[in-house]
Amino acid sequence: MVTSPDEARLAHLRRLRLAKDVMDRDWAEPLDLDAVAAHAGYSRYHFIRAFKGAYGSTPGQYLTRRRIERAEELLRSANLSVTEICSLVGFSSLGTFSTSFKRQTGLTPSGYRDLYVGRAAAVIPGCYAMLWYGGRDARAPGPDARAPGSDACAPGSRTPGSDARAPGSEDRNSQEAE
Repeated sequence: MVTSPDEARLAHLRRLRLAKDVMDRDWAEPLDLDAVAAHAGYSRYHFIRAFKGAYGSTPGQYLTRRRIERAEELLRSANLSVTEICSLVGFSSLGTFSTSFKRQTGLTPSGYRDLYVGRAAAVIPGCYAMLWYGGRDARAPGPDARAPGSDACAPGSRTPGSDARAPGSEDRNSQEAE
């Protein structure tokens, strides 16, 4: 069967997209380049060249960019340490994470948090973020499952500056007493 150049190009892009989808889905996991390339049906070296030609960056650069984007989100919204965020987004080294973060954003992770944390919605308690992202503390149930120094998820506790009731809600007992 003879295919046109356009059909061949679309088939090539579809195969690369399969591998890119794996990276988008499993960005926080340690990814083996050979396994990702196998999703596209290419050898590791052909995959790197083809991916860079299609997306403008190597698979490693793309994955690092995705992880930093997730770290930015967590720094703005979760009450987690930089080390915990580093681990959650798939970096094994805090130094590599900090260097990559500064290269992409122009700020250190702590500087980024200082700049943006007051502009976002209320900060999510770290233990909830760890559960949501499936972090190491989420896998270990029990009293030590909370992030160190975080009492935000203890029964009856609230995040700093929060009210026990939702804004605008009324206490039913106070209405009945009137």
